[in-house]
Amino acid sequence: MLVNKSTLKWVMRFYPPLLFQRIWVVKFDPGFKGVHVRISKSFLNRNYNNSIFGGTIFAAADPFYPVLFHQIFTAKGYKVVAWLKSCQIQYIKPAHSRLEFKIKINDDDIDEMERELRNIGKFLRTYPVEMFNQYGELKASVLCEVYIRDLNKEKPYRNENIYE
Repeated sequence: MLVNKSTLKWVMRFYPPLLFQRIWVVKFDPGFKGVHVRISKSFLNRNYNNSIFGGTIFAAADPFYPVLFHQIFTAKGYKVVAWLKSCQIQYIKPAHSRLEFKIKINDDDIDEMERELRNIGKFLRTYPVEMFNQYGELKASVLCEVYIRDLNKEKPYRNENIYE
């Protein structure tokens, strides 16, 4: 479903898995070519060592690339499924204060994806997310493998898994 930036921002802000982990969408960039996200430390996501729980950091990286790609390609008239196929995270240092990250998608990446969607019907690529504290220190690095399939391109056979 195609929505505007403001609506999606507020829906995601109050989506319970993000809200209760204190994951806050600051803003979406024009054309959904980027997002700015903040993770606030609170008693709801603090671990035994008084830092942000690793699961909260991981959960913050999870939805944004698929959401951005889905909005971009839906706006272009595609009927797509976009999801995070896998994720690898490296916790660099404990996050004792809030974290922030920004995702940017450039036009060259979008053009390449669109070519593959037209030719093959699916696209798979790994994208980075780096999370910093307010002092600019890198606290976590995440590699998100994103899968996109054009649902209008050669319908799969009944027994074929559309997510392969």
